[in-house]
Amino acid sequence: MDKHNTFEYLLRLGDNALILSQRLSQLCGKGPAMEEDMALTNVALDLLGQTRLWYSYAGELEGAGRDEDALAFRRDAHEFRNCLLLEQPNGNYADTMMRQFYFDTWHYFLIEGLNRSSDTRIAAIAEKSLKEVSYHLRRSGDLIVRLGDGTDFSHARTQAAAEALWMYSGEMFAYDALDQAMVAAGIAPDGAELRSHWLAHVAAIFKEATLAMPPADAWMQSGGKQGRHSEHLGYVLAEMQFLQRAYPGATW
Repeated sequence: MDKHNTFEYLLRLGDNALILSQRLSQLCGKGPAMEEDMALTNVALDLLGQTRLWYSYAGELEGAGRDEDALAFRRDAHEFRNCLLLEQPNGNYADTMMRQFYFDTWHYFLIEGLNRSSDTRIAAIAEKSLKEVSYHLRRSGDLIVRLGDGTDFSHARTQAAAEALWMYSGEMFAYDALDQAMVAAGIAPDGAELRSHWLAHVAAIFKEATLAMPPADAWMQSGGKQGRHSEHLGYVLAEMQFLQRAYPGATW
């Protein structure tokens, strides 16, 4: 096993979960209904728990004394490896849920594949996460159907969100040399297979939601996995990392 490659791959997994968790936590107390407010917060907490597992393993492999807190709070934007989709603003509720649905669909099939990883530690984390990820997918898919097949207003908002966020969805399947090395080592699932499953599930949910699916071959944004981010990530990190930046090493 190449420890450096695995460390970098674990950062991608942890960063994806952390940044989306942070985005969702910004909505605490602002949900459209009490049940939804609680659900959003619970999903954020699930993702944060997964972040800790990925970062803890990453820190051990790196062997540089960085724990989960150091990896979360003491890296700058260019050192983060999350997909661009996850740093996009919350927007309206259709935007929030479409971002969640695109991610949840990919995340479910990814975690299912990682459950069979040749790296036993990654497989164990994936197995532990699978129940949560399965719930996330059912919930976001159900909400997309309810919003898309609801009122004319909710349908229009949801269709607009589907189209606006579509260009960020392809990065999850744009495998670079690191991803390919993980596949070759039997650590990660194949990107083309993931994309096939993702497209099929999204198409099925969109059909039920009476939404038009954007073209699969549309141009896609990329760069987040390599540390090239939109301006949005800087604002997310400024809020998230404030205390550690202002009071380094503070504990309570």
